[in-house]
Amino acid sequence: MTPRAQELLGKVDISTLTTCLFRRGFRNVWLRGLTPVGGASTRMVGPATTLRFVPAREDVGGMASYAKANLHQLAFEECPEGAVLVMDTGQCRTACCCGDLLIARIQARGAAGIVTDGGFRDGGAVASLGFPAYQAQSVPSPSFLSLQAADHNVPIGCAGVAVYPGDIMVGDGEGVVVIPSALADEIAEEAWWMKRYDAFAAAELKSGRSIIGLYPVTDASRSEFEKRNQSDE
Repeated sequence: MTPRAQELLGKVDISTLTTCLFRRGFRNVWLRGLTPVGGASTRMVGPATTLRFVPAREDVGGMASYAKANLHQLAFEECPEGAVLVMDTGQCRTACCCGDLLIARIQARGAAGIVTDGGFRDGGAVASLGFPAYQAQSVPSPSFLSLQAADHNVPIGCAGVAVYPGDIMVGDGEGVVVIPSALADEIAEEAWWMKRYDAFAAAELKSGRSIIGLYPVTDASRSEFEKRNQSDE
């Protein structure tokens, strides 16, 4: 992902990105049911680093395992700058995958965000960090009640969507979408074009123009728009 692509992806809505990906045959890219702890103004862009949990078992892990570095902690301690930590909990709702202190650690490391198909504890403290954090719901119970970290930086399923390390995660107030890394640059350019076209179409509709032939875009409306917008923003 180029710096320009990263900048553009931070300006477009994930709804636009799902359309761009659908045109390329990708139908399952929106992580279903996730919302940002920080609210509708949240924006996030970055490559995925992944953590996979399995259901806890009494003879493995548990609270005592946190006395020294374990896989759960190391995933946060080693999260790369600019990355999004994406966690597969099997959509667990009985125990959190982390709380505000672990999230504060990756924020301090310069990470771009955190995503889980489970939930965080310490919701008020997480929100106060001002850090992009997406979850299915708040879960105050400790992680070792139901979850055991099993794999780091492997392909996972998160909220029903496949996420591979290095995939580009984009989040806004509506949720999170995943973009295969090889497509990130071209998707960013197309989505930016669509965002500007949508603004043009909205202005035309406000003036009383029919939506027919205007949206979805046609060859004629594309040509009209491009003639009015010769310079690239």
